[in-house]
Amino acid sequence: MTGNDPLSNALSGIDNAESVGHLSHDVAPASNVIGSVLEVFYDRGYIAGFEFVEDGKAGTFEVELKGAINKCGPVKPRYSVKADEFEKWEKRFLPARDFGALVVTTSEGIMSHYEAREKGIGGQVIAYVY
Repeated sequence: MTGNDPLSNALSGIDNAESVGHLSHDVAPASNVIGSVLEVFYDRGYIAGFEFVEDGKAGTFEVELKGAINKCGPVKPRYSVKADEFEKWEKRFLPARDFGALVVTTSEGIMSHYEAREKGIGGQVIAYVY
C-alpha cells in the first residue's frame, strides 16, 4: 500500500478485490470515516455488508463484496460542494447520470450525494463508486 491515506488504501483495496472477483476484502486500519463510506456503499447496494473486527489495534472491517462495483476511489483534493453543485461532480467522477454515487462528508455526517441533495446541504466530496 502506498501513502498513508487509509480511505484511499481501503477503496483501492476494495476496487482491486472486486476486479479479481473476490467475495470479501479486509480493510485495515478501520476508521469512522471508512465505516461511514462503507455504510453508504451498503445503502446504495454496492456491497453485501461489512463487519467491524476488533484486533487490539485500530481494528479491521471485513467487507462482503458482491461484484457490484465497477470502480470506486477517493476524491482528492477534497472539494467543497454546495447543495446545488453536485451535478458538476457527478459529471466528473461518474460515468452516467443516476449511475453510481458520490460520497460526501457534511455537517450531518457522511452520506451519498443523493441524500445530501435531498436535504439541501453541501459538503466535501471524499469518494465515488459506480
